[in-house]
Amino acid sequence: MSPPPEQPQPSPATFAAFEAAKGFMPADEGLALYAAASQAAGLGLPVLEVGTYCGRSTLLLADAARAAGVTAVTVDHHRGSEEQQPGWEYHDPEVVDPHTGLMDTLPAFRRTLHAAGLEEHVVAVVGRSPRAAALWGRPLGLVFIDGGHTDEHATADYEGWVPHLTQGGLLVVHDVFPDPADGGQAPYRVYRRALDSGAFREISATRSLRVLLRTGTGL
Repeated sequence: MSPPPEQPQPSPATFAAFEAAKGFMPADEGLALYAAASQAAGLGLPVLEVGTYCGRSTLLLADAARAAGVTAVTVDHHRGSEEQQPGWEYHDPEVVDPHTGLMDTLPAFRRTLHAAGLEEHVVAVVGRSPRAAALWGRPLGLVFIDGGHTDEHATADYEGWVPHLTQGGLLVVHDVFPDPADGGQAPYRVYRRALDSGAFREISATRSLRVLLRTGTGL
């Protein structure tokens, strides 16, 4: 019996940039995301993430997109999600705009992407995810949901972008915690909705990162 194929790896420079970038995704989840992006990019379609923050995971999507000759798209309003606002657990005062007093992760994201030499492989959409999804008009090879963690936002991301996901494409959901003691439940409910629709089959689970293969047309 032949051994399973090795999981694709990002370039050493990209992975070093990923580890140095501001963000929350651990290395093993990042490598699982890269493997999914590499597989999906092989379909010849764009790969898209919702929730850019400072670009940590975007680097991995961009590296996979570069290798396949496609484009990585990342969508974020760059004002921070609920848990990143002042007084909350994941607030970072370094990404507050001193002129407005509001979160603004866009400059940090652009610096991250530029330093890694991956700018030309990424289209950054700055705005609210549902508005961007309503304007989108072509199939996607991958949809990575890692935006707001309320039911309102996670559901809107799912309902906005999954209809654009091609058959055989991959849906990736981050921060999936079956046990409420481990984290918020909105991403888990989106993940369960996808499986319960009968249109997806889980192919990978790494900590809180779930990778689902689109096998049907349901939502």
